[in-house]
Amino acid sequence: MDKHAVACILAGMTHDADILIVGGGLNGPALALALAPTGLRITIIDALPRDTRESPEFDGRAYALALGSTRVLSALGVWADLEPKAQPILQIKASDGRAGEGAAPFFLDFDHAEIEESPMGHMCEDRFLRRALLDAMDREGSITQISGSRVMAQEVQADGVTVTLEGGGALRARLLIGCDGRASPTAARAGIRRSGRDYGQTALVCAVAHEKPHHGCAHQFFMPAGPLAILPLPGNRSSIVWSEATATAEAIHALDEAGYLEALRPRFGGFLGEIALEGKRHAYPLKLTIANSFIAPRLALVGDAAHGLHPIAGQGLNFGLRDVAALAEVLTLAARRGEDIASPLVLERYQQWRRFDTMMMALGTDSVNRLFSNDNTLLRGLRDLGMGVVSSVPALRRGFIREAAGLSGDLPRLMQGRPI
Repeated sequence: MDKHAVACILAGMTHDADILIVGGGLNGPALALALAPTGLRITIIDALPRDTRESPEFDGRAYALALGSTRVLSALGVWADLEPKAQPILQIKASDGRAGEGAAPFFLDFDHAEIEESPMGHMCEDRFLRRALLDAMDREGSITQISGSRVMAQEVQADGVTVTLEGGGALRARLLIGCDGRASPTAARAGIRRSGRDYGQTALVCAVAHEKPHHGCAHQFFMPAGPLAILPLPGNRSSIVWSEATATAEAIHALDEAGYLEALRPRFGGFLGEIALEGKRHAYPLKLTIANSFIAPRLALVGDAAHGLHPIAGQGLNFGLRDVAALAEVLTLAARRGEDIASPLVLERYQQWRRFDTMMMALGTDSVNRLFSNDNTLLRGLRDLGMGVVSSVPALRRGFIREAAGLSGDLPRLMQGRPI
C-alpha cells in the first residue's frame, strides 16, 4: 500500500461521523433515519434542548402530509404509530371569498375516491410527528443526537468538513447537511446566497375547535388579502393557515383571544358552527426564498434551508421530505458503488434532481398567490372560469389531485413506497 493510500485511511479515521446534519426539526431527523440503513455514521445537531423538542403539549401547529410523504414516513418506520393520530384528507374544496360574505360556490372540489391510492393525504400535529421521529432515532445505533448545542463555524478540508460548536467543541465528518431553516446559517457560512421576494403577507397559524364535523374536507378560501386554509384535524378540530397583509396580520396577532376570534369568524364563516381557539397562535412572515445552489463543497441543503415556499399549496414539509428521499437515494447508491459520498459529482446528482422541481413549484405557488390575492373583478371572473374548466375535465382533475397527493414528477423510491 502506497503512502497516499495510508494517508487517506488515517485521515478517514479522524472523522467523528460520516455525515453531520445541522437541524433537528423534522427534515433533519427524517434524513438521518433514511440514511441509517446504509451503515454510515450520522450525527444530528440541534440548538433546542431535547425536552423542548419532545413537548407533548399541542401548540396549534399541524402539517398537511401528502400521500407521497406518508409513504416516506412509512419507510422510516414511524407512520404505523402516527396514522391513528392523523386525520385523513378525503376532500379538497377551493373557492373565492370575502370577509363577512362566506365562501363563493366552489370552483374546485376534489374527492379522494377519484384516485386509486386514496386518501390524498393526512393532517398530523407537530407534537406527534416530532416525537415519533425522535423516538425512531433513539432506536438507531448509527445515529448520534446532540441537543441544545449551536454550530458556530464550519470549515471544509480536502477530505472532510469540521464544525465548531458553541462552547468550543468540534466535530469532523465527510459530509455536512444543512436542515436549519430558511435563514440557514449553514448555507450562509458556505457563501450560498439566496433569491426571492417578500410577499408583504404574514401567515397566522392556529387551531380551532368547532361544533360541526368537517368530514375530512380541507377548504381553501381565496380572500383578497391572501388565502385562508381550513384543514381537518382529528375530532371536531381544524388547523388554520390564514394569510393577511403584514400590517393587518400583526394587528390581529396582537389581539387577545376574543379579539382574534372576532377577526377570524367573518372570514371563516359559519359552515362548521361556533369556533374556539385551541393551542397557541403563531405568526410567520411570508417570503419566497430559494438558495442559489443546493450544494457546496462537502455540503448539501435540504428543506427550508434550500427553499422557502408560500404555504398556498401546503407543500413546505412535503417538498422537504421529497428532498430527504432524493438525497438519501443519491447518497445510498453512491455508498454502495464505493464513491465518495461528498464528491461534487455525487452532490450534483441531488441538485439536478431537486432544483428544477423546486423552481417549478416556487413559480407555481408564486403565480397562484399573485393571481388570487386580490379583489380585481375581471381577474376573479377569469380565474374562476379557468378553475371551473379544470374541475370539469376528468384528466385535468386527476392531474391536480395527483399533484396534491405528491404523486407526480420524478419521485424518489421512498415516495413511491419502494425501498432504496
